[in-house]
Amino acid sequence: MKVKDAELLIVPGYTNSGPDHWQSRWEARLSSARRVEQAEWSKPVREDWTATLANAVNAAEKPVVLVAHSLGVPTVMHALPLFNKPVAGAFLVAPPDVANPAIRPRHLMTFGPYPRDPLPFPSITIASRNDPYCAFEVAEDIASAWGSLFIDAGESGHINADSGHGPWPEGSMTFAHFMSRL
Repeated sequence: MKVKDAELLIVPGYTNSGPDHWQSRWEARLSSARRVEQAEWSKPVREDWTATLANAVNAAEKPVVLVAHSLGVPTVMHALPLFNKPVAGAFLVAPPDVANPAIRPRHLMTFGPYPRDPLPFPSITIASRNDPYCAFEVAEDIASAWGSLFIDAGESGHINADSGHGPWPEGSMTFAHFMSRL
């Protein structure tokens, strides 16, 4: 599938993705990409976030590819039952451990636990070995439950602008390969 033939829904996490974040850069560069705008970025409510995402998926006129980072990942997982249209694929990056009582801020736990059913579409999950929001083994386990291709990003922090992943060329190449296989 070519990018122009899909609707790429950018699903940021807690506090949104700033201008230097790879999601924002991709959104600016890819004409068929648009951000799923949440009403409240700093105090996320699971039901609101999932409904907003479901509305975006259900309004799409082209096949949807989800591009989620951090809290965007559990938003995708919990929104799945609300989708009335099929999703072509999902690119899931740095899923947080929303079942971990040590996660901060604590209200992020309201997005847990993750559903563990296999996803009804192809997906890639990318995780870092030193992500402060999720142990590598936890990310690997949930990706396995979803039937998602799991990619080890090495020691890459939270795979965001703060960890040096603004442009993230490796992510762009992986995403391009993923799209070509859909």
